[in-house]
Amino acid sequence: MFPINLSITRINKHTHTVWSFFMIPRSGPRPDFKAGQVAILKINNCADAYMAFASAPEEDEFEFLVKCSPGSPKGAATLFEPHTDKQVVLKNIVGRGFPIEDHEDHDLVFVAMGTGLAPLRSTLRHLLRSRKDYGRLVVLYGARTMDDFCFEREMATEWREHGVDLRQVISQPNGDWSGPTGYVQSLLDNIVPELRNPVALVCGSNEMIEQTRARLLSLGFAPGKILTNY
Repeated sequence: MFPINLSITRINKHTHTVWSFFMIPRSGPRPDFKAGQVAILKINNCADAYMAFASAPEEDEFEFLVKCSPGSPKGAATLFEPHTDKQVVLKNIVGRGFPIEDHEDHDLVFVAMGTGLAPLRSTLRHLLRSRKDYGRLVVLYGARTMDDFCFEREMATEWREHGVDLRQVISQPNGDWSGPTGYVQSLLDNIVPELRNPVALVCGSNEMIEQTRARLLSLGFAPGKILTNY
């Protein structure tokens, strides 16, 4: 099936540096993927870019949450250039994703930092189609500043309507922020004791994942209840 040429259908600008790019195959069948999996994209002649799906497997368009900042891969930066022809090729889909159907009836805690929210959002949108099969849904979402959060309108409407408990934290306080500050894993101490037989889904930098895993283990999590997508 691969490689597959993709067309960019639309863009949603969350912040100055983080945008959602929506894509569909130019022709042929649409490949399936599991919530939380990662696409290998070839953008123009740049090195391969690994981008997690932010959309649910059931949605018509692929959505990728992309950050453009100093040090970003050249392929990601190319997507932000306004007058550049963009040839995007889906080379493969990798990673184990989040096998959420294996954890029905559990409380789920999603722990994300920055654009690491993308595969967790994919999983959350997927399971909301069968919301009654799961217990509490808690999203712990960390960013540098209050201006770096994405999907805020969706969080305030669709997530709230489905009873998702969203808790946000920033590491560099600014503006009128009155919520908690620090790193996202610091929120676990307060929420984990409230949960029933919980499963954690974690995505972020390698350092953040390891720190979160250590925190969860110290709170009594079994290693098999700490899930990463890759």
